[in-house]
Amino acid sequence: MAHALASCVVASIAMIAAADDPWVVYEGGDGPGAGKHVVLVSGDEEYRSEEALPQLGKILAKRHAFTCTVLFAIDPATGEIDPNVRTNIPGLESLADADLMIIATRFRDLPDEQMAYIDRYLKAGKPVVGMRTATHAFNMTGETYTRYTWNSSDPDWNGGFGRRILGETWVAHHGVHGSESTRGIVAPDARARPITRGLDDADVWGPTDVYRVRLPLPNGCEPIILGQVLAGMTPDAAPVDGDKNAPLMPVAWTTTHDVGPRPGRVFTTTMGAATDLTSEGTRRMLVQGVYWALGMEDQIPETGADVRLVGDYEPSAFGFDGAIKGVRPAAHAMSDAEKRDD
Repeated sequence: MAHALASCVVASIAMIAAADDPWVVYEGGDGPGAGKHVVLVSGDEEYRSEEALPQLGKILAKRHAFTCTVLFAIDPATGEIDPNVRTNIPGLESLADADLMIIATRFRDLPDEQMAYIDRYLKAGKPVVGMRTATHAFNMTGETYTRYTWNSSDPDWNGGFGRRILGETWVAHHGVHGSESTRGIVAPDARARPITRGLDDADVWGPTDVYRVRLPLPNGCEPIILGQVLAGMTPDAAPVDGDKNAPLMPVAWTTTHDVGPRPGRVFTTTMGAATDLTSEGTRRMLVQGVYWALGMEDQIPETGADVRLVGDYEPSAFGFDGAIKGVRPAAHAMSDAEKRDD
């Protein structure tokens, strides 16, 4: 009896500690991703990565058996998620045993002790998936990691983390922000690649606009999805007239980074707002990008990966100061109903 009571007390303490953690963990099970640890780093003021990455993490854990740790921008005074706090993402030490980093941050200015984990991760030659504003993930004011800044002029890191690691930094909006959405067209040379299995033209869609990139992208970047600018905010809107779609801008590509002892695979997409994940095709592109980044592309089904949403998903609209107030990471924990969901 005493032993059982002690076990209950220990379990209760563990649950309280988990509830207080400034991150959330989704445990993987049996499946292709079993034994793999994916760390998803959110932190942008505009596109609701604090909502997108928990849903993506749930899909990767529930449907594919990856163990996923989702990190957030946290207000240290309250312990609440606050994307406007650019200087604090607790839990980056989890990158030490991560197999993949998914990053969707914007203009972060993290302290050296937090940036050190990202730097160490990259120097280990590990893979990266970058989403939307990750092209301009950092705007560092300290000296140690200035090279990560989005407009860095460092000869070896020109364009910062975005250009050096992901293939491009922030350039400009190409579509009109808030009124011209994005339809994904499979790049001609990518149609036979495993990463596009189950994807046809127009399957990928998002209400966010196409980002401009400089063409051609750096050597080693291979376009996967091209972004057709639409004259409206619905998937069936017509393409805009004029030269915006000639040529089409890449909105997803693969490359490698070479800051470590071996090349690290990189999948980058300038899509990925929380609202973009309402599209099944966009979710499939992201999940299959994860498989490719991890060197697991041979396990992508011919008909495409299972990307069913886990639980209810009604993301907030993108926009500054649109984050829901008073939310702690524990609110994103997988519910019992979501765990039972098949």
